[in-house]
Amino acid sequence: MSKAIKIHNGLDIHLYGQAKNDIKTINEDSYALKPLDYIGVTPKLLVDIGDKVKIGTPIFYAKEKPNIKFVSPISGEVTEIKRGEKRIIQEIKIKSDKQDSYLDYKSESIATLSPEEIKNKMIDSGVWPLIRQRPYSVIPNTESKPKYIIVSGFDSSPLAPDYNILLQGEKASLQVGIDALKKMVDVPIYLNVNKEITSQDILSLNNVEINTFYGKHPYGNVSIQAEKISPINKGERIWYVNIQDVKTIGKLFLEGKYDADKIIALTGEQVLNPCYYRVKRGTSIDNIVKDNVNKENHLRFISGNVLTGTKIEQDGYLSFYDNQITVIKEGDYYEGLGWLKLGLNKFSFSHTYPRGLFINHCNKPFSIDSNIHGGKRAFVFTGEFEKVLPMDIYPLQLIKACIVGDIDLMENLGIYEVDSEDFALCEVIDVSKTDIQEIIRNGLELMRKEMGE
Repeated sequence: MSKAIKIHNGLDIHLYGQAKNDIKTINEDSYALKPLDYIGVTPKLLVDIGDKVKIGTPIFYAKEKPNIKFVSPISGEVTEIKRGEKRIIQEIKIKSDKQDSYLDYKSESIATLSPEEIKNKMIDSGVWPLIRQRPYSVIPNTESKPKYIIVSGFDSSPLAPDYNILLQGEKASLQVGIDALKKMVDVPIYLNVNKEITSQDILSLNNVEINTFYGKHPYGNVSIQAEKISPINKGERIWYVNIQDVKTIGKLFLEGKYDADKIIALTGEQVLNPCYYRVKRGTSIDNIVKDNVNKENHLRFISGNVLTGTKIEQDGYLSFYDNQITVIKEGDYYEGLGWLKLGLNKFSFSHTYPRGLFINHCNKPFSIDSNIHGGKRAFVFTGEFEKVLPMDIYPLQLIKACIVGDIDLMENLGIYEVDSEDFALCEVIDVSKTDIQEIIRNGLELMRKEMGE
């Protein structure tokens, strides 16, 4: 059964630098696991510098949930354990031996396994962290059971990759991954796509209910979709997983190995040839970008998209859940009396500049950098946030409740239904230039700790 769901409100931000339908394969020497990619995880190391590892070798486990393991995406040698303030582990770096040796987890048919055996195999092999839970966007407790599972089959963020390209020829792995999830927890699984998804490898999957979403960004966000399917109430949990990660789960049972391969998009105006790359999780982006970016400008490299991605260095590493690298111009310049200029090419949602008069009706891309164009100001009410956050909540009131840490008010205003990414567009159009995503994340962390998640 398939449903069509239209999302009202939102905003598409069209940028230069969309990836072309060209897939390249690149093999880096350096890879890294970044514990900070996983919310609520305190890593306890299982390896030391100099240790030899295979693909699928456990590297660390979660102190809070000791049975959840995080495994190596590559075979080679552990070369560095990078720590930050308070000796927090930031990266475990591994140098590839170019052999691609796998730890054998044995291929098995889903039909012959019990739900408990499927779960244990996913935990032991390191694919369990591919699943996340709402609320809080944490890796779920292995003993929990969700209300339902969302398989995210598209991305609506700026310059997002085309999922038709990411999953060409992967139907068998996708179906086995779906079947494993279904048998493990026996709850409804919703595969959410948009009208651009035409691949029969995706649309012909069984054991799922396919929902087709229409609208503007952020209609690709899990929170927006969950509210339309069945809202998350206090005490309820849902799981969500990216469809490219479902393929990884399927490969575990089909081939008996942890498949760290994925296809990512290299995007952004400062990229000379935006295209797709076949890489392994945690890859260094250095060889991907060094000869394919505009070196005349000071650049910002982002793991993810321009709205919610993480700033990394040119020799930094792809974050675990990201399918995209974005390169834009760094906004480290001063614009004198910028408010006096016509700003014909500037993004404007509030109609401050002429382009704002037709921003919602124009698909023409424009240039963007990281300059915030002014200083931070008092947090004021504008009535604009509801236009870009298509949820049945009061965004400004929820933001203020998070600022003051009022737990009861946060609950009443829908904190369990949202994540920080849902407020990215609010942050973009905010005239006060407030770090709204950080405020929401801090509010969610306060709730998570209060609830003992």
